[in-house]
Amino acid sequence: MTEAVLDEVDYLLITALQHAPRADWRTVGALIGVDATTAARRWARLTGDGLAWLSCHPSPAVIGDRVVAFIEVDCVRGRLYEVCEQLADDAPLFNIEHATGARDLLLTAVLSSRAHLARYVGFRLGGLDGVAATRTQIATALHTEGSRWRLDRLHGAPQGAPHGAAREPAPAAAPAAVTLGAGDRELVMLLAQDVRQSVERLARAAGLSPTTVRRRLARLDAARAISYRCEAARSVSGWPVSATLLGTVPAADSARVVALLSAMRETRLCASLSGPCNLMTTVWLRSVDDIQPFEASLVKRVPGLEVKDRSVTLWQLKHAGQVLDPDGRLLRSVPLSDLWDDTGAGDAEAALLERLRSPSR
Repeated sequence: MTEAVLDEVDYLLITALQHAPRADWRTVGALIGVDATTAARRWARLTGDGLAWLSCHPSPAVIGDRVVAFIEVDCVRGRLYEVCEQLADDAPLFNIEHATGARDLLLTAVLSSRAHLARYVGFRLGGLDGVAATRTQIATALHTEGSRWRLDRLHGAPQGAPHGAAREPAPAAAPAAVTLGAGDRELVMLLAQDVRQSVERLARAAGLSPTTVRRRLARLDAARAISYRCEAARSVSGWPVSATLLGTVPAADSARVVALLSAMRETRLCASLSGPCNLMTTVWLRSVDDIQPFEASLVKRVPGLEVKDRSVTLWQLKHAGQVLDPDGRLLRSVPLSDLWDDTGAGDAEAALLERLRSPSR
């Protein structure tokens, strides 16, 4: 495969769609200084080559009682990618990363309850022949995540272009609380198939009127209940290295440390954890050589933070529900859902419960 090259207009286009994923092509083109036809044609080329894509999913703000978990997996020698292939279509798996350090895989899972998480880890992962061991931590708080991250490529863009900040500024006031009903979830799932599809097409697929769809989308957007993502393949993003740091921070300093980490250009994810390392952050960097200087600078800027472990992603096989090749190009999408149900795992759990009901002899 020849090495892909993006020019500055491509980067401007990706950044514009990060800010306005459903804007019409005339608006997008005006933001980056090209006509609507050119903007649409360039986007078709990028998506056709798997170099950029749009996706969406329910926002972490509406996760509610749902459980976000980070699962480290050790694999039997020679069977790592066999395990990945078996897990790629699991709807609760947000991310699958082949990582360095004290784990073969790092999984990010979203499930509807701790009971479902126990079933998934114990019977789904535990039932795979290629899995040797797992270690699970729950996110007690998700402070920032990748849907708000932006490419830094809008310097010199025409007047009126969106600002080139690392991520959108925090809103002045929190949005009204919203709960996703079954109809809302169906609408988000339909939208995830093609983020830019028209309201009319969404309405036909959902069996609703266009007016109802517009009203629902407006309500969900106002509550920031949908997280939109416009991503570029890691190899062409300008930020090809993903590193995850696990550390500890005193509880009294947690709010200050989280605020500092969340505001940093490199930060993609910041979460509080349930385990001995109570803080996890994932950062994107320009090169592997930047890892140690970044960590040294981080510890200096954030007194009280002690980094206990770190890893580098070798291959992000699944990213926010998108299956990727080793260069980060999109292969296909997997619909995300926390409503996981697996017949084999369910049967295994039922058999265990039946045995537990009977006293041991």
